[in-house]
Parts: sequence; structure tokens; C-alpha cells
Amino acid sequence: MDFSLTPEQNMIRDMVREFALKEIRPIAADTDREGKFPWETIRKMGALGLMGMTVPSEYGGSKIDVLSYTLALEEIGKVCGSTGLTMEAHNSLGVGHIFERGSEEQRRKYLPRLLTGEGLAAWALTEPNAGSDAASLQTTAVLEGDEWVLNGSKQFITNGSIADIITVMAKTDKTKGAKGISAFIVPKGTPGLVYGGEEDKMGLRGSVTSQLAFQDCRVPKENMLDEPGMGFIGAMQILDRGRTAIGALAVGLAQGALEECLDYAKQRVQFGRPISKHQAIQWKLTDMATEIEAARLLVHRAAFLEDRGVPFSKEASMAKLYASEIAVKAAVEAVQVHGGYGFTKEYPVERLFRDVKLYTIGEGTSEVQRMVIAKHLGL
Repeated sequence: MDFSLTPEQNMIRDMVREFALKEIRPIAADTDREGKFPWETIRKMGALGLMGMTVPSEYGGSKIDVLSYTLALEEIGKVCGSTGLTMEAHNSLGVGHIFERGSEEQRRKYLPRLLTGEGLAAWALTEPNAGSDAASLQTTAVLEGDEWVLNGSKQFITNGSIADIITVMAKTDKTKGAKGISAFIVPKGTPGLVYGGEEDKMGLRGSVTSQLAFQDCRVPKENMLDEPGMGFIGAMQILDRGRTAIGALAVGLAQGALEECLDYAKQRVQFGRPISKHQAIQWKLTDMATEIEAARLLVHRAAFLEDRGVPFSKEASMAKLYASEIAVKAAVEAVQVHGGYGFTKEYPVERLFRDVKLYTIGEGTSEVQRMVIAKHLGL
């Protein structure tokens, strides 16, 4: 068993780390404070190939192995959760579903612009009354002539109001439950696509989270992804990939919290010496480091299995569950180590504390991950 990274993986990690430190970290606090979407940064990421990491070059992407992708997400997530979530939702969900389940014609028509950073992809599954129980979604799609007519609403859609392309799950046969759900490509500007309000969130404030409505929204017949009734199955497969990616973002945020603590603890003097010399602080930091490394290994194992084309659903859920909960713990401890300063916006740990909680909720709550794992255990 080889835990070392290849020269190419090290190169990708180092390149993304340098970019994150130079281009993203300096504006992360302002991005959060102003709730301003960092379009300029996203376009720079597109130029580096970071917005097309799940798609081969024949469509304009920079397809790399899954482990390298998780390394990139970790480096972005370490300095800015908002930018990391935008990148993940675009690559893993919006772009990923079109590439994995779309036809050759759909790939060539919709993917190229999305991979440059000039346009973003969104993925619309969640509804006001269908969160964890995604199969109970109520949005419908009815075939009328050569068009599908969509009606319904979606909630908590990352990139929703600013996306060029939205992949939408809707029921085409209400009598078949989850097997009656299909997926559709809905471009920006489609008549009947209505943008609702954007969520005023606790954290990840530089990431756009939108409500969407479909009011007799008509798309061409050929905009259905995959076969009728395959939307839910496709969505669950995409979520498996997304869970590994969310795990990587969580590891990145936790690592960022640890590094902030290490710097602060070496400088902050109490009782005549740096607090890093006090055992109470040392144990907090050593526990954080150990748990983060364990989470990182779970993420890498899920990525390793996906890269080899073998089942990884259980491992992805384990990685997402453990990494997200450890990241919350790390953020809490980071504020504690900083004391009163940690409760102010002067230090990044306050922002990390607010950002991290979403990772235990998005793309399947911790409770849902436990349900998935239990099923794989035969329970």
C-alpha cells in the first residue's frame, strides 16, 4: 500500500496552493463580509483548468484523476470555503452530471463554455419540502409535442441564479416514485425559469445559494439527460462523487483552522510563555492534527477507489461524514484557542467557524450518510 503522491499530483497540489495563497486568501475576508461573488477569481481558476477538472480535454476540460481533484479542493477550501463550494458544485454536480449522463451531442453543446470559468453550472435537486427525502420531490415535467414543460420549485441551489446551465430533476411519471424522476438541462434565459431570492446565510457568504421556480418552463425534448426515469439514479451516483469532494473541502477547512491556531499559539504569550508551550493547548492542536489526518486518509481512499472504477459509495459517505464533523470540531477548537480574539472578525477562524457547518448538511446530512453506511453494512 503506497501512501505517497505521484510527481504529477504533487505538482497539481502545489500549483493550486500557490494560486490559493496569492489570489484567494487576500480577498477571502472581503468576499465573506460583502457577500460578493468573486467572478474575477473564478475566471482565473477557469484559465488554470480548475473549473473543468472532471471533464476530458476533448470537451475543453483538464480531466485529472479524482485524488488530484480532492487535493485541489483541499487547497482552495483551506483559504476560502465560499470559493471552494462554488468550484465543487460546478465541477462535481453541474458539470459532472452532464458529462457522466449526457449524450455526446449534449456534452459538446453545453460543456465547453462551462469549463473556462466564463460560465457556471448548477444542479437542482433539493426542494422546499424535499431535502433528505429527495425522492419525494414535486417538480414535474410533462411532454407536450417536442417540448418538456417543467413546473415546480427548487431550494438551496448553489450557483443557481448565476449559472449558465442548470441540471434539474423533475418527475415525469408520478406513479413510479424515484423511478419516475428524470433529469433536464435548463439554460439561463429559458422562458418560465424564474429566480427567487438568494439565501442570507450564516456562512459561505461569497457563494450564491438561490431559490428557483419553473412556471410552464419549456425546454426542447432533446434536453432530457439520460433516459426517462433515470434522473434519480443518476443523481445518487453524482452525489457519491460529490460527497468525496465535500470531504476534501472539509479537510481543507479543518487544516486551515489548524494552521491558524499553530501560528497564533506560537505568538500569543500568557503566563510568561507562548500558549503553544502549555499542555492544554498542545493537546488541542495534536488532537486536531490527528483527526484531520484520519479524515484526509478517508477522503483519499474514496478517491482511490473511484479512480479505479470500483464501488465507493460507502467510502464516500464515510469520508464525508467523518471529515465534515471533524472539521466542525476543529473550527470550534480554533475559536477556543484564539480566546476572545477568535470571536471577532479580526481573525479568520471566526469565518471558518461559520462556514464549516454547511459541510455536515449539504449533499446529504450526517444523518443521511449514516443511513447510507448502515445500508452497506446490511442493516
